[in-house]
Amino acid sequence: MHAMAFLEKLARLNRTAVFLITLALLLGALFIKGVVGGLLLLVLAAGLGALMATTWPVQPNSTRILRVFVLVLLVITALILIFG
Repeated sequence: MHAMAFLEKLARLNRTAVFLITLALLLGALFIKGVVGGLLLLVLAAGLGALMATTWPVQPNSTRILRVFVLVLLVITALILIFG
């Protein structure tokens, strides 16, 4: 899918619904724990990574650093849940 088409579809989504679904996925992963919780966090990290890759050119450096930090934190937490 073309990046602009993806962003246009994403922009049409209900922001509240996207936030609540993301929050539910995050909390579900943290409460479930184990391999399933880690895999849910990896799914969330993959979605965030795809969004970051698409919007990277238009983000200021401060936002890029914060987004990379959150992505790394998600992946580390997922790996801890899976292997810890």
